[in-house]
Parts: sequence; structure tokens; C-alpha cells
Amino acid sequence: MYEYAIAWEWLAFAARWFHVITAIAWIGSSFYFIALDLGLVKRPHLPPGAYGEEWQVHGGGFYHIQKYLVAPAQMPEHLTWFKYESYFTWLSGFLMMCIVYYGGANLFLIDRHVLDVSVPVAILISLASLVGGWIVYDLLCKSPLGNNTWGLMIVLYAVLVFMAWGYTHLFTGRAAFLHLGAFTATIMSANVFMIIIPNQKIVVADLIAGRTPDPKYGRIAKQRSLHNNYLTLPVIFFMLSNHYPLAFGTAYNWVIAALVFLMGVTIRHWFNTTHARKGRPTWTWIATVILFIVIIWLSTVPKVLTGEKDANAVAPAFQQFASDAHFPAVKQMVSTRCSMCHAAEPVYEGIVRPPKDVMLENDAEIAMHAREIYIQAGRSHAMPPGNVTEVTPEERKLLVAWFESSVGEKANDHPSARPPAFLQACAAKP
Repeated sequence: MYEYAIAWEWLAFAARWFHVITAIAWIGSSFYFIALDLGLVKRPHLPPGAYGEEWQVHGGGFYHIQKYLVAPAQMPEHLTWFKYESYFTWLSGFLMMCIVYYGGANLFLIDRHVLDVSVPVAILISLASLVGGWIVYDLLCKSPLGNNTWGLMIVLYAVLVFMAWGYTHLFTGRAAFLHLGAFTATIMSANVFMIIIPNQKIVVADLIAGRTPDPKYGRIAKQRSLHNNYLTLPVIFFMLSNHYPLAFGTAYNWVIAALVFLMGVTIRHWFNTTHARKGRPTWTWIATVILFIVIIWLSTVPKVLTGEKDANAVAPAFQQFASDAHFPAVKQMVSTRCSMCHAAEPVYEGIVRPPKDVMLENDAEIAMHAREIYIQAGRSHAMPPGNVTEVTPEERKLLVAWFESSVGEKANDHPSARPPAFLQACAAKP
């Protein structure tokens, strides 16, 4: 059964790779068209209905691009749609959430010191927040408030801050930041799927039928596109945050998240203003640096002020690892080879915070991270980096024997080693 941990790790890697590829395609096309739209120039020779044009050079050639606010007089023979980048980015991201956070809910999704719920309930809360978030956002945009672009964005910011606070009171810090990114990305992708593309299809259908398209569809799509533009950078931050515990693993993580949204606005405002040829507002970078310094300070507030508590007792879900016959030797080995970095106060030169906030100083911490130790230092040589503490082949075999012995007898008792239901079904087939 322990082989599922290896297969699951590679499946997560494949999903992450796919997600990064599609995200690059979506973000790249989104940033390009925003810059193009802002850089359009009105000239007298433009054809009827054209709003502006832009000349660009790339790859040794010149491009002449014109934009119609509603539509050209006649439907072009070939029309390129930009939508699948968004769809596959969301689908691959959701696949990753299923693999990492739903498949490993007891490890990565649920923090029983925050909210003690079962795995199905935690997953339902997660799904409901994504669906409910889109519904609330869409209703706000369609309300009278939607006619006031900046007023709407202020209200939406308040919603995002509330969700940041709420997620940190429902899940682990890592899952909270990931969900905040998923919450925002769901809004962005749903904007494309539910609003922008359908509105464009209505315009195309009107053209084919010989009707004059209603310009309101273009205005609505442009507003949603503007929201996507300002939300993109915070989403990237939250998707990367799971590698940086100073962001998600501190007492004021939800405040940090709120400030990240503001940094996204200041950075995009500089690019948008520059692309629109309206100057270079350097104040936005000053504001961004100040916000980032505040974030750094919030992440390093002394623990005595945050009320963080140590939990040395081994949780029942990880008891099998602490009670295994190999555990005393493993604990000695981890204390010798790993704890100089993975400690509350690392002693290894250049390390001021335990990597990924993983501490391996007592039985509870070692047992809780058994799967990561097995994969990172047992089945692979990823840890320690460069084998700086000179872990021997025999010690790596000890880690493998410990994990496999622990899950071999009680594989169905531990969420990190137990395969998901559909993999169990596959394994049962002849």
C-alpha cells in the first residue's frame, strides 16, 4: 500500500506541471490583451466602427491590430477565441486541489486546533465556498453597484478580506491561502466562461443574423476583464505561498493576504497606466515596497505576542508511526541529521526559519511528517540538500523500513498512506 504514496506524489507533480503550463498561457494572453487595449491609438483613417489601432513588432515582423468596440460590419472568415487557456487552468488547479488537499485532507486541509470537522465536511465547506463566492460576486456585479466600477471594486475587496479571515478560521494556514487563490481564480475563470465568452457569442450571432449588436455586452465583458486583470497577481502569490510558511503559517496570515491584494492593485496600476501612455506613476512601487515591508514585519511578530502554542502530543492519526519498532532509531537519526534546520531555532548557518515551517524536534512532529520524511529523505535524496549532513545509505533504508513497516500493518488507518477511494477500486480489479 505504501507504493500509493509514490504514485500519488508523481500524480501531484504531473497535475502541477499541467497547471503551470496552462496558467502561463492564460496569464500571458490576458496581460497581452490588456496592454494592447490600453495602448490603442485613435486615428482618422480607421474603418467605420473601429475604436483604435496599434502597430507592434515582434519576431522580425510587423503587426497591425485594430479593435472594434462592438463588432466589424461583417463577420470575419476566421475568428480566434481565447478561452481554453482559462478553462484548463481552472480544471488543472482544481485537480491539484483534489489530489493534495482533498486526497490528503487530514494532513493538509484540516487543522483540528482551528476547526475539528470530518474530511467530507471539510471538503463540502471548500466546495461551497468556491461556488458561493462566484454567486455573491456575480450578484454584486449585476446589482446597481455594478454601474460604479471603483465602488464595486472596494466592496469586492472587502469580500476578499472577509474570505481571507474566514479561510484561516476553517483550514490550515497553507490550505487557507491556497483556497483564497482558488476562490479568486474561480471568479476569474467563471467570468470568462459565464460572462465574457457568452457575451461575445451573442455579438457574433447578431452579426451573422444581420442585426446590430448591443454595445452593453462589450461593456459588461470589459468590466469583468478589468477585475481579472487586477486579481491575477494576487492569485499567483497565493499559488506560490505554500512553499513559504512565513506567508501562511503566522498568526496574522489573513492580514498578509489582505495586503497582497493591495500590492496586486498597485503593481497592475503602474503597468496599466504605462501601457495607456499616461505616465509612469512611481508612487505605486513605493506603496508596494511599503506594503511588502509591513508583510515581512507581520510574519515575524514574536510568538509570545501571537499566542501560538506547542503541541507535543502525538495525534491518534499518527500514533502508528511513533509506536513502530523502528521509531527510536529514526528519532535519533532525525535529531542528528535534520533538526539543525528543522527546529524552532535552526542552528545551521544561513537558516533562520525551519524550511517550509517543518519542525522535527519531538515525537509528534516526526510522526506527523512521516510521509514527507519517507519521500524526501528515504525514497529520494532531496533532503538534506546536497546531503550536507551526510545521511548514509543505511539511514535512508531505515527511514524506508520505518514508514513501510508502519503503514504495512495499518495502511487503512492512516490518511497519508491510504490511497483515495478510486485508486483502491482500481487496485481491487483483476
